[in-house]
Amino acid sequence: MQQDKHPSYRPVVFRDRSAGYAFLTRSTASSEQTIDWDDGNSYPVIDVEISAESHPFFTGKARVVDTEGQVAKFERRYGDEGGKGAS
Repeated sequence: MQQDKHPSYRPVVFRDRSAGYAFLTRSTASSEQTIDWDDGNSYPVIDVEISAESHPFFTGKARVVDTEGQVAKFERRYGDEGGKGAS
């Protein structure tokens, strides 16, 4: 008889500490830490550095890059010769 080769698939809480956001889902990930959830049960918790709550792409709080400032910085560093071709 074959043994079950699949990891256990169970409820796990993923917590984004930077955004103060946590969500309950199912995963094969494991953790020694646990958290008491709203339903009164205790689940393993996995801390993540970034999630949809804190990632600029998903939140719409994208960083605005000052492109004009970048061009001026380039010209200060390399002078006028950087932008002109060999003609």
